[in-house]
Amino acid sequence: MNIALVTCQSLAQYAAPTVEDEDALLTRYLRGQGHHVTAEIWTDAAVDWRAYEVVVLKSPWDYFDRIEEFYAWLDRLETLGVRLLNPVARVRWNADKKYLAEMEQAGARIVPTRWLTRGARVEPEELFADLGTDHLIVKPAVSGGAKNTFALTRTEARAAVERLEPLLYEEDFLAQPFLPQIQTEGEWSFIYLGGRFSHCVLKTPKSGDFRVQHYLGGHIEPRVAPPHLLATADQLIARFASDCLYARVDGVEVNGELLLMELELIEPFLYLASAEGAFARYEEALRCM
Repeated sequence: MNIALVTCQSLAQYAAPTVEDEDALLTRYLRGQGHHVTAEIWTDAAVDWRAYEVVVLKSPWDYFDRIEEFYAWLDRLETLGVRLLNPVARVRWNADKKYLAEMEQAGARIVPTRWLTRGARVEPEELFADLGTDHLIVKPAVSGGAKNTFALTRTEARAAVERLEPLLYEEDFLAQPFLPQIQTEGEWSFIYLGGRFSHCVLKTPKSGDFRVQHYLGGHIEPRVAPPHLLATADQLIARFASDCLYARVDGVEVNGELLLMELELIEPFLYLASAEGAFARYEEALRCM
């Protein structure tokens, strides 16, 4: 298979000495299975996407900084008839976290969320009261990598509004209660390949932080998936991502239930090196798409 593996101009800010380059490992594995794999930068206007049998999104980790350009790129691929994995419709839907509201309406349990519409004023006390918390997480509706993410206590909120409101003037945000379980128990990631469960990891932040990303000092530990949480993740994939090459369900256990934080369908790190056979399962899923 002739494959374009989609990346961005630079991955340097997401590198961590404790985590191997997943793009390189995946490329090496797929080439070893006889596939022709080329890394292509999605913003490179010179790329002939029609030259590939399939275009696979892997690490376009600047798409949320250039979202209108990204949407236009998706439109172009669709017009050209290029086969994108994951499918264009799923990717476009997943780019804005308002998809969480749609999932909640369909019965999914998500972290309680309030939506801050572009141009609105931030009223921290109303958010604290509405969400029943003394500690808020506020982040853009289109974002990644913990960009412009605020953790606010009541004492910090008023000062933070001065930094937040100019950002809110530019784009939509969302507010959620900070979940202490992220620090005490961790955040679960369930990885699916070809609609089937592959493996899972538990992510915990470094001491004093709330961000679990490995390039921000978070710790990643392969785990056996707890059956009761896996059952919920299975249902979410069956309902919302059964046609995807890859998907990652991120959530936290609260009172014995999985609360969804993100359904990652665009460019998630898949922790393929953490599970025996994961690269083979990825390649099998690719063959079957």
